Order: sequence, then structure tokens, then C-alpha cells
Amino acid sequence: MARSHSPPPEVPACYAIVHPGLEELAAEEIQRDLGAEIRRTAEGIVVFRVDAVDARLLEMRLTEDVFLFGWGTDQLTYRATDLDQIERWTARGVDWQHLLRLHHDIRPRPKGKPSYRLVTQMDGKHVYMRKDAGKALARGLGAHIPDSWRPAEENAAVEVWLTINGQTAICGLRLSDREMRHRTYKGEHRPASLRPTVAAAMVRVAAIRPGEVVVDPMCGAGTILAETVAYAERFRGQGVAVRGGDLEFGAARAATLNLRRIGAPHLCWWDATRLPLPDAETDHVICNPPFGKQLSSPEEIGPLYRGMVREYDRILKPGGQAVLLVSDGNALREATQAVGWTPTKRVRLRILGQSATISAWRKQGG
Repeated sequence: MARSHSPPPEVPACYAIVHPGLEELAAEEIQRDLGAEIRRTAEGIVVFRVDAVDARLLEMRLTEDVFLFGWGTDQLTYRATDLDQIERWTARGVDWQHLLRLHHDIRPRPKGKPSYRLVTQMDGKHVYMRKDAGKALARGLGAHIPDSWRPAEENAAVEVWLTINGQTAICGLRLSDREMRHRTYKGEHRPASLRPTVAAAMVRVAAIRPGEVVVDPMCGAGTILAETVAYAERFRGQGVAVRGGDLEFGAARAATLNLRRIGAPHLCWWDATRLPLPDAETDHVICNPPFGKQLSSPEEIGPLYRGMVREYDRILKPGGQAVLLVSDGNALREATQAVGWTPTKRVRLRILGQSATISAWRKQGG
């Protein structure tokens, strides 16, 4: 009699943790670049399925962290009974050995005793505390973690995360590490430096094409330009011309050092309202101007935005595009009205604890 074989385990769902507000853009990237099926989105979360779990999951630029899905619910009660549910779902509802095998395919198991870390994040008013939820998670995992494994506070070989936001909870095995959200190129930092995933979202909104010219006139540590270079890798050698600079010499130097790590050109020390660039030769301006609290007086925002928008309008080609991240939408709108730009997209999020908007604008003509 032929031996029967059990069918292979199903490929589990995955989920991405993203900067709140970027869920739609992150889902578009996951769907387009991975061919994934988006199952659902919630604040800061995108749940999806792919045909195979492989290293491509770690290449998503708008994702802070990516996980193999263990369990999830949107029916927490805020009461202590949630803790019993967390323990039970963790203990009985997940094939942790299957998830670990997939994890080791992407991140090979280290030699010696593996280390593990349990992470609990919680937002919302529950009668229990975050540490209580963490203890419930640990109890549920008790039978699934070998006694020989050692706990670690950081840089663990295996991490299980539990994220709670109001009535919603999601638990899974982390595939990514800190490099996914922090990037290897960011050796130099500046105060209030832009998160790489937000910069990547701005580049995604711009929808750059091969051979175009991209300028960041207020480049800070160079994050937007670095994400532009990364986005352009898909063009297979056709390239994108990247230019940038900053009024602060220290920022221009930091950006130059960061971009040198990825082979990008030297940047300039310049004034964004008086750029040493020719008229009508730029396809995209992508920029994160200072927020009000980054200036000595909030009243400076209006004149600054009017001056920079006039200059951006000068260097942009007819039909060219500006993608800007600001907190004062009214000041930016007044500045763009003066040059006749047309808004094409808005994405709302929070930056530095403030409400902010990524907005795309089209110059007349083209």
C-alpha cells in the first residue's frame, strides 16, 4: 500500500506595521511589488497573503516591520477576561513550529542557544496594563519555546510581538529587524530627521519615472534623496538625476555622508528660496520643509513657504510636480494658489506629535 502524505502546511498570512496614516500607500506597495492579496487594514496595520514567504518581504520601503501572522481579533472587551483570551489564542491557535521554520528560512537559526524576545505594545484604556498582557502572551508561549532558549532584551534571534490598539489585537513572529525601519545608510542623523518610511511614501506619491530629475531643496540628513535612489533601482540602469542641498552646512554634510554610502552624488549648501538651478528643468521637487515649531517664530512659516514655492515653481518643468510634507496646510495652500498649482493627492498622518499632510501639487502646463 502506498504511504499517504499529509498536505504541506498552508502559507500563513503576514502583516506589516506601518506609520499611522500610510496604510493605503503601504498596502499599494505590498500589492504591487509582492503580488499580495490585501486582507484588511487597521490603524498602523496591513494584513496580507503572499504565495510564498521569502526575503522580498523585507524589501518593502513603506513598512516599519513585517510579521508572520499568528492570531488577531477586533473584539477585545477592555476587561481582564481579555488576558485569558490572549493566553488561549497564543497557546492553542497558532502553529508556532511552522512559523519558526518559515522564519529560519529567511533568518537562519544562529549557532548555539537561540535567544528570544517578547514585545507587547498597547494603546487604549484597558483595565489591565501592558505588562499584564505581556505576561499572558508569555504564558501562552510557554509550551512552544524550548527551555534551552535564552531571553534577551534586544537583538534576539526570534521575536514574538503582541500589538493592542483599543479593541484590536494582533500577534505574530517578527521577520524584520531594525534595519528595515532605520535603513543602513542613515549613519548621520539630524534633529527631527524624517522617518525613512515616510520619505519612501513621499517618493511613492511622486511616481518618478526613468530619466527624470528630482530635487530636494531642504534635504536635511538626505533621507528623501536616499529613498529616491532606492526607488530608482527598479529602472535597471536608466537612472534618475538626484540633486539636493540645505541651508544648514551641517545638514548638507550629513546628507552627503549618508548618500555616499549608496553611491549618490555630492550635495550643495544653498538657500531653498534662491536655488542655483536652471529654470524649468526639474521634474519633481520632493521636500519636507520646517514645521512651525522648528522655526524661531511661527509667523515665519508664511513668508518661507511663499518664497520656496515661488522658487520651486521656477525650477519645475511645465506639468512638473511637488510633493511636500507640512503641518500648516493653510500656509502652503496660500503659497501654491499664488503660483497656480493644482492639488492632486493628500495623505494625512502625524509627525513630531503634530498633524501633518503629504500633499502633491502639479504645476501648470505640460
